Amino acid sequence: MQIIEIDTQNQRQVRQFLDLPFRLYAGTPQWVPPLEMDARRMLDRQRHPFYRHSQAAFFLALEEGRVVGRLAVLDNHNYNQFNQEKTAFFYLFECEDSQEAAKGLFEAGMAWARGRGLDKMIGPKGFTTFDGLGMLVKGFEHRPAFGLPYNPPYYPALVEACGFVMSGELVSGYLDARIQFPEKIHQVAELLKKRRGLHVARCETRADLKALIPKLKELYNASLGGTSGNVPLTDEEVDTLADQLLWFANPRLIKIVMKGEQPVGFLFAYPDISAALQRTKGKLFPLGWIDLLLELRRTKWININGAGMIEGYRGLGGTALLFSEMFKSVAESRYRHADIVQIGVENANMQREMRDLGIDFYKAHRVYARQLK
Repeated sequence: MQIIEIDTQNQRQVRQFLDLPFRLYAGTPQWVPPLEMDARRMLDRQRHPFYRHSQAAFFLALEEGRVVGRLAVLDNHNYNQFNQEKTAFFYLFECEDSQEAAKGLFEAGMAWARGRGLDKMIGPKGFTTFDGLGMLVKGFEHRPAFGLPYNPPYYPALVEACGFVMSGELVSGYLDARIQFPEKIHQVAELLKKRRGLHVARCETRADLKALIPKLKELYNASLGGTSGNVPLTDEEVDTLADQLLWFANPRLIKIVMKGEQPVGFLFAYPDISAALQRTKGKLFPLGWIDLLLELRRTKWININGAGMIEGYRGLGGTALLFSEMFKSVAESRYRHADIVQIGVENANMQREMRDLGIDFYKAHRVYARQLK
């Protein structure tokens, strides 16, 4: 077994790194390939905004010249500064069912992290706040929401054998537009809006959404107050995310809770284009973009991937307001199904309330951690 750190200027090695999942998941109908341009950008130190402030290394496991595993390890300076930590992330782990390959990859990745003065490793955790988090441990029979990780059932055992232990789990829920949503939730939401002078702004066009992008950045970063394990977005990261969002978003699904002219809460939802990505193998060109545009119009699925209120507006009916808007996003549109993406299991109250509304938590992703000293 040979472990190499790839040269991201070496196009053959980059191609080997990017191609491995397509071979591993060739017989897996649930797997959704990433957008090729997004996957390639992660290894491009000139184009991805992550490299303006942080560093990453990419490793391949080779057995008699054949690629059998891969791993990325990230040193996110902004995350460590915000959280006062010295933590590395592991990400993009893919591997045949080989403990030797997995062990070799993680040993190389941990050595790189130690060499940078880092004393802990967590993951899977990606380059940006909106990269899918964790390793799938429940719901293997379901297709993942767009952008969320999917992996074979044997991955957790490989990682645990390398000394990693669970540090957290996130669950994703299914919302059917036909559920009997309690009218009381809508009533509480309306009462809150009247008492606190709130209203919900909804974009009608992409131009409306583009104009809101700077406020969305301020709102997201403000919503991190009193939290840990997160990282504020930079201007460049917001620009990159905005480009992606504007490309496939339905503006009417992006909702902002306003206090006068000041945004105080948000709900992000977007159409799920996973079926088109499966058909096009993640390629936009030459004709894949047509398939993706058609899927935006015909898909019956949306992903609800982010909701929050800034400090001072949480509780006191704020949850009811977000729930109310969440249901409206599905019920008042042509969409019939929603994936409510990745809620931390520590948020037991929200999960209980959602279960009471008829939401089925049918997928779970696990985050792992290991000390490096």
